[in-house]
Amino acid sequence: MVKHKWITTIFLITAILLFSACSKKAPEKETEKPEVKEPKQTEQTEEKTDKYHFPLTGIGTDTEPNQRAVAVTVNNHPEARPQTGLSKADIVFELLAEGNITRFVAIFQSEAPENIGPVRSAREYFIELAEGYKALFIAHGYSPEAKKILTSGVIDNLNGMVYDGTLFKRSSDRKAPHNSYITFENIEKGAEDNGFSMTGPPASMNFYKEDKLESINGNAADHIKVVYGNGSQFTADYQYDVQSGQYSRFSDGEQTVEYQTSEPVLMNNLLVIETEHKVLDSAGRRSIDLTSGGKAYLFQKGIMKEIEWRNTDGQILPYEDGQPAKLVPGKLWVNVVPSLKDVSFEAK
Repeated sequence: MVKHKWITTIFLITAILLFSACSKKAPEKETEKPEVKEPKQTEQTEEKTDKYHFPLTGIGTDTEPNQRAVAVTVNNHPEARPQTGLSKADIVFELLAEGNITRFVAIFQSEAPENIGPVRSAREYFIELAEGYKALFIAHGYSPEAKKILTSGVIDNLNGMVYDGTLFKRSSDRKAPHNSYITFENIEKGAEDNGFSMTGPPASMNFYKEDKLESINGNAADHIKVVYGNGSQFTADYQYDVQSGQYSRFSDGEQTVEYQTSEPVLMNNLLVIETEHKVLDSAGRRSIDLTSGGKAYLFQKGIMKEIEWRNTDGQILPYEDGQPAKLVPGKLWVNVVPSLKDVSFEAK
């Protein structure tokens, strides 16, 4: 009996020890449950950044902007206003032709308007501008000097003197020579027919990052007037709008808009450059120096800076303290004048 009780006692003690050991291991199994990871908040709030930027506007794009620039001589005679396609141009130059009449050289690269015009005749300094952007040059007509350059083959070009009625179409609501237009589709067709490449972008210009735009400083100037000649027909007025951060343009008091839609033509930068002009003949044709550099005004965000301009590999660029000046991302207009005395500005 004593032996039996001893065996029973040993059994009970063993059972108690086993139960105690099992009860101690149970909490350890709770801690071994797989951890549930919450999604990282940084992945949800990460800002989208554009992979590429258009070279002449600094605007972001997801697609590599490899298209070739197209430069078009656009008529600015009062009978040619309002024009078509200017709101889509990355850069527009305004320069004197004969007398006090100005013309535009519109550079398209980031956008392609359906129709452009009225297209007008070429001058040698228009061609010079187009070459700086590696552009296909479009015009309807030419001066004697411009004709020599174009027929020499130094620049790919399509001219209305060759393609009037085919690639270039005449509008019935205006009189010649203020009624020649070309579609972008016909520009591409003309390029294909002539074996002209439509790829190869121009060199990129220098732009502010968005978070640096507030650092622009200078003199307040939200109304700018650029006078060509004694009359008002070719006076260009620019007015800055704080809300949009853009400038609207007026010719002889009438706002510059798209002909068919009345959409305003707006720009983010205005550059006015001073350079030498020379009259060459009795017809008033002239040469304009686009290589020497000189004094300039740069208007951005309602601010004016006195700077200089330089011709850098064919492009007319603003320079500040010896370095390329930054541009606000967006459109650029360039007024070329014989003297900065023809420019006035004020802050309202």
